[in-house]
Amino acid sequence: MKLKDRVAIVTGSGNGIGRATAMEMAREGAKVVVSDIVVDDGLATVDMIKEIGGEAIFVKVDMASEADIDNLVTKTVDTFGRVDILVNNAGISGGLAFLTDITADDWDHLMAVNLRGPFLASKRVFAEMAKNGKGNIINIASMASTAAGRGGLPYTASKHGLLGFTRQLSFMVGQAGIRVNAVLPGPIDTAMIQKVLAVPEHPVCMKIKGSPSARAGKAEEIAKVVVFLASDDSSYVHGAAFAVDGGYTIF
Repeated sequence: MKLKDRVAIVTGSGNGIGRATAMEMAREGAKVVVSDIVVDDGLATVDMIKEIGGEAIFVKVDMASEADIDNLVTKTVDTFGRVDILVNNAGISGGLAFLTDITADDWDHLMAVNLRGPFLASKRVFAEMAKNGKGNIINIASMASTAAGRGGLPYTASKHGLLGFTRQLSFMVGQAGIRVNAVLPGPIDTAMIQKVLAVPEHPVCMKIKGSPSARAGKAEEIAKVVVFLASDDSSYVHGAAFAVDGGYTIF
């Protein structure tokens, strides 16, 4: 098992990529802390992990709340004694509103969840990881981290920011034994884009059909890359951005 007895926090793991990542980490032997703002979804993920013989707890977290994030790490350490892995997966997509229709509150809330949250979580776990001289932080960014036209204005700005945060944080904490990397998923068949995938003439659907893979990805395909980055198999990987998008962004 690649992650045997390691302690992993996965934010936004009540569904989609987060749930798939939590499940895959449990299969690889990790003790998983499931966090989500939706209690029923998070508890369902914990039940699924336990059904496959894994070990997990749930902590409700609003990633816009510093107090919630602090409580998440405190409960993790109280339960398992340490934090080895942090997956900053939780995020919101916002809408596709034009510049003049975006309110300051809309902007601030999305940034609080998508960018400020990962900063606060990383800051909080750093102290725990530094005690052991090692750790892994994996940020779930987006194909919108490197180009325009793949999400709304606040979302695209937040994901560009998350990629920059990943690289600078890697530079900052790497010599403390902590690796920081990012995964950039392409269109993944989750609830977030189901409505888009249901419209064949939608530009995203049309581009998927023209991509090398000619399909949307599966959450499990992202999860396996996250596990790789959390494991010793990627021991020389620092500050990297892994595009896992079926070739969507090569054209």
